[in-house]
Amino acid sequence: MHGRVPEVAPEELPTQLPEGALLDVRENDEWSAGHAPDAVHIPMNEIPQRLDEIPEADQLYVICRSGGRSSKVTAYLNASGWDAVNVQRGMNGWSALGRPLVSEEPDTEPYVL
Repeated sequence: MHGRVPEVAPEELPTQLPEGALLDVRENDEWSAGHAPDAVHIPMNEIPQRLDEIPEADQLYVICRSGGRSSKVTAYLNASGWDAVNVQRGMNGWSALGRPLVSEEPDTEPYVL
């Protein structure tokens, strides 16, 4: 994979993302601990088998914990016809800005694993 992957800083994301515009590619335990409220979750290693589940957003933002995995997924999706953008600093950057997090674990304060 050559060339630069399109990236966006978490500060530049719209406050209200369109439904299905944020794809979280972290592992299940990371997702359960804390994720963006409207994100779609498909772990990175399942992306090739689950392409039909990837949202048809005009602009797809791909996020992981720090930006590494999501960068690879962004390159893969763009090569496969999507218009995907990697979220720099990932969920670490997202939560550092005080953006909303939800947990899948009842009575647990959401956090970035």
